[in-house]
Amino acid sequence: MSKVRTLILRAPGTNCDVETAFAFQQAGAITSLVHINELIRREQRLSDYQIMVVPGGFTYGDDISAGKVLANELRLKLGEDVERFIDKGGLVLGICNGFQVLVKAGILPDPWRTNQPLLTLAANDSGKFECRWVHLKVNKESPCVFTKGIEHMYLPVAHAEGKVVASPEVLPKLNVVLYYADENGSSEAGYPHNPNGSIANIAGICDASGRIFALMPHPERCIRGTQHPQWTRQGVKEYGDGFQIFLNAVKWAQSL
Repeated sequence: MSKVRTLILRAPGTNCDVETAFAFQQAGAITSLVHINELIRREQRLSDYQIMVVPGGFTYGDDISAGKVLANELRLKLGEDVERFIDKGGLVLGICNGFQVLVKAGILPDPWRTNQPLLTLAANDSGKFECRWVHLKVNKESPCVFTKGIEHMYLPVAHAEGKVVASPEVLPKLNVVLYYADENGSSEAGYPHNPNGSIANIAGICDASGRIFALMPHPERCIRGTQHPQWTRQGVKEYGDGFQIFLNAVKWAQSL
């Protein structure tokens, strides 16, 4: 069986690309770090890959708002390429800044269906950059390809604009994948369990197909058991909680 090819999208300010590539490599994929200008100049083609990832960072310095400049480039310069990629069954993953990019490009929650954003990611209620580990509850009813077989996770967050904001009309229609929770699994816990004030404690969403997934926490920062902050107390596991996300993606993409 041929190896799954994963494109890790880079732009000025991206800083989690190498970790994300390593996570996919550990899951069995071939990865390429591709600058967005290489796609725009047609030096690289999205159609050559099965998975596209927009990793974390602060692309273009989060000018205007977090992820907005890169979102505009994807929508205006590569929109047709991305649409074809999705229509042919490709997987798309956005992590942290990637979540912001996918939402502001109109790829999530319902790709290319409207020119008006259905939701956004706003500044944290705390008014500061939040860097902490959080408990996450997985929505069992979600169609998300990436979270199959996962019930809960403990992952780090690191962002200043992670608050999911949506109108009352849009909220019930969202395919919510992840909720911020407390250590007992309650998805109604407030700060600091919900680090940003996200409406309904939303930490990640997907599209209706389950193939486009974005989350604010960083699964690529917890793929080994020794990356858990309490591994010396709780005992080391072979894999960290985030690894299954990458493994699920690679296994699913092998069927394309």
